[in-house]
Amino acid sequence: MDYQECVDILEELHGHVDWPLREARHANVPRLLAALGHPERELRGMLVVGTNGKGSTCAFAVSAVAATGARAGSMPSPHLQEPRERIRVDGVPVTRAEYAAAFAEVHRAAERDDLPVMATGLYAATAAVHFRNAGVRLAVAEASIGGSRAAARELDLDVKVVTGIGLDHVGLLGDTLAEITRAKVEAVRDGDHVVLGRLDPEAAAAAGRVLDRRTGLSVWRMDREIHYTARTVDGPGGPTALVDVTTPRAVHRDLPCPLPGAHQHHNLAVAVAAVDAMVDRGHVRAPDAADLRTRLAATRWPGRLELVPAARLGDWTGRVLLDGATNPQGVATVTPEILRHARAAGHPDRPPVLVFSAFAHKDVPGMLAPLPAHWPLILTRTGSHECADPAALRARLAPTDRGPCLTAEDTRSALRRAGELAGPGGLVVVLGSLRLVGEARTALGLPPA
Repeated sequence: MDYQECVDILEELHGHVDWPLREARHANVPRLLAALGHPERELRGMLVVGTNGKGSTCAFAVSAVAATGARAGSMPSPHLQEPRERIRVDGVPVTRAEYAAAFAEVHRAAERDDLPVMATGLYAATAAVHFRNAGVRLAVAEASIGGSRAAARELDLDVKVVTGIGLDHVGLLGDTLAEITRAKVEAVRDGDHVVLGRLDPEAAAAAGRVLDRRTGLSVWRMDREIHYTARTVDGPGGPTALVDVTTPRAVHRDLPCPLPGAHQHHNLAVAVAAVDAMVDRGHVRAPDAADLRTRLAATRWPGRLELVPAARLGDWTGRVLLDGATNPQGVATVTPEILRHARAAGHPDRPPVLVFSAFAHKDVPGMLAPLPAHWPLILTRTGSHECADPAALRARLAPTDRGPCLTAEDTRSALRRAGELAGPGGLVVVLGSLRLVGEARTALGLPPA
């Protein structure tokens, strides 16, 4: 099996989901792992759940683990451009050949023992097999949409991290914060060490009710057992955010936060606390203070407020800002940074142009509400079967709500039209869908990272 065959199989699974069989296919994940010789039993580490911030938190955690001297395997979800981005060692995606080798082993076992699973089950099992083959024993895994039903939960990593809870995927998880929290925090098992990020009171109460039903837990909560403060200092490369993090185990000072946005200070603090929890569990040694600062300073996470300063699209050259915000809470969180980039553009007569796509079930008006209504908007579709039709998206927006609103059939044509509207040196902002961000990165000639 070559890499393209793996991609085709995964695309087929994503595009033809037999919803009544979801539960049965989820139940097959532990059976598939057993058929593979239980590669998950060699792993220890953390599972990160939540509505927003999971990927950035995992990226910070991988950097922090490196400062302990351990190798870290990580499992981001979803990928932006290629499935192999979902399996990383020390932050670097595996090669296509490495991915195909592990995937083929998993696919053979699933076919041999008649164990159909969802695509997420294949992703988790493939990662576990690769980590076993590569001798990686520590994993930083990101749950997909939920928590209790996430395939990555079956890896049984005993540090559970909750970044935060917001209203998203309400059709799958519930339409209240309490229901969504329960769906995610149910990932916790007896005996786990739990790290809770900052939660809305309703979500915190719901999390508490779930945790009260578990036994043998260690629980660290943001603003109780975990505290952080952040400040900005001038450095050789410009202003730098420094974060001090205090956990029950250690005090970490002057930790650089290279990812833009004040919300990343919280994600960094949660990640450092989670690594301290792994130290508590004996999974890793305590990180070296100087190395921790160096590693965190080098953290990168593509597609999250990622600026391409000299983007080229045909004859157009300008700036493209990419962000994977996929719900109203996420867009509101990154809007201050988007506005900062708009001010820096220095073209008051030419506002930024938005390129937007979203899944059909998303709150599109709520996602666009935080952004200036007079900015031109181009609605498009990605290659995902869940993506809403651009015309349907436009029909959901009141005509008086926004300025110019156009549609484009695909990401490349949307970007070309956006460049024309933005003008030379202008700013194009791409958001609403991680699939859209991935397709935009490919269109801009950026490699998977």
